Amino acid sequence: MPCCAVLLILFIGPRIAMAAMVVFSDYLGRAFGEALLVPLLGWLFLPWTTLAYTFAINSRGEVAGLHMVLVIVAVLLDLGLIGGGAAKRKASAS
Repeated sequence: MPCCAVLLILFIGPRIAMAAMVVFSDYLGRAFGEALLVPLLGWLFLPWTTLAYTFAINSRGEVAGLHMVLVIVAVLLDLGLIGGGAAKRKASAS
């Protein structure tokens, strides 16, 4: 059961963080300007990527260097390419 709780927190965590940013600060607004559709789609489909992009834009003003690496890792995490290896190995061993 604890494994399911961790997965639930990882799934819902970035969405709660983004909702808190919208309510309590203008952090997302500074990154996306007046656009509403892009952060909303990011909240639905790519929450880690949206958070990484927001961090990169607010801290440096562009996505370059190590911030680009952070965004790429976030995309891979959102697509499920990172973290699924253990489950696949366990399923194939059974």
